[in-house]
Amino acid sequence: MIGISEIEAVAERIAGHVVRTPTVDSPGLSALLGAPVTAKLELLQRTGSFKARGATAKLLSLTEAERAAGVVAVSGGNHGIALAVMAAALDVKATVVMPRSAPAKAVEIAEASGASVRLTDDMDGAFAHMTRLQQEGLTLVHPFDDPVVIAGQGTVGLEFAADAGELTDVLVSIGGGGLIAGVAAALRACRPGVRVWGVETEGAQAMSEALAAGGPLPVALSSIVSTLSAPSVSQLTYDHVSAQVTEVLVVPDREAVQGSLDLADHAKVWAEPAAGCLLPAARQVLERVGDGARLGLVVCGGNATTGDVFAWSRRFGLR
Repeated sequence: MIGISEIEAVAERIAGHVVRTPTVDSPGLSALLGAPVTAKLELLQRTGSFKARGATAKLLSLTEAERAAGVVAVSGGNHGIALAVMAAALDVKATVVMPRSAPAKAVEIAEASGASVRLTDDMDGAFAHMTRLQQEGLTLVHPFDDPVVIAGQGTVGLEFAADAGELTDVLVSIGGGGLIAGVAAALRACRPGVRVWGVETEGAQAMSEALAAGGPLPVALSSIVSTLSAPSVSQLTYDHVSAQVTEVLVVPDREAVQGSLDLADHAKVWAEPAAGCLLPAARQVLERVGDGARLGLVVCGGNATTGDVFAWSRRFGLR
């Protein structure tokens, strides 16, 4: 299990490379949800998501031989962007493997940053191709199955704990589980009374299915939210979530997209559905915990284009 000392050490190491993102009370979201809401705005992080933290932490931990070999990562979008941009900044050659369902903008940014981008038919194929490249000598920067990466993502929770007022419940999106594993570890150490809730979208339920089964297992992917679409969680992230997270909630894609529109309307931030899913989940949390809740939302990323969100809105009949 990753401890607070590892997260604090990584925070010190990456401080000159990443942004300490704002933690803000949101009157608009508080009015919308009927409870006080504080948001951690990771969509204002370098590369548009929290992923820059873990990628930077891993890149700074490499040996000279590993740097010389170059790095490889698989991504539904944000991890690939983060690795490409941060590797270029640290003068490390990067290869990013993405499924064709990944946002076109993510592919464009990764290529523009100098990374070699390989596209596969689906996420399972992306992970398989990543494994082959690793076997050929590239150094793996895994999106979530790495204690250094998780400690990097945990710096979100470290900052949230230091900067937020009183909170009772914090909601965190889950793909492979690296963000929630790190955030939960930090919050359990700094604010042990706070409940941590995970959020997935239907068709990207790797963690909730793992919890039901008693361990990680492959899952079928059908969600439009590619940035949450891990084909399975890892034992490492499963162990953290099963021990430190109150529950993992699942919301439909349609509600996640509506959440993105609501974040724009009420919080004045442009977030992707991987963050939009927090709002319908927050309503579930409020129903369960009752009066007195003070919510914290980790707004994990903002790399969906206006065209993406409007297209999804039309698909689901949203206004």
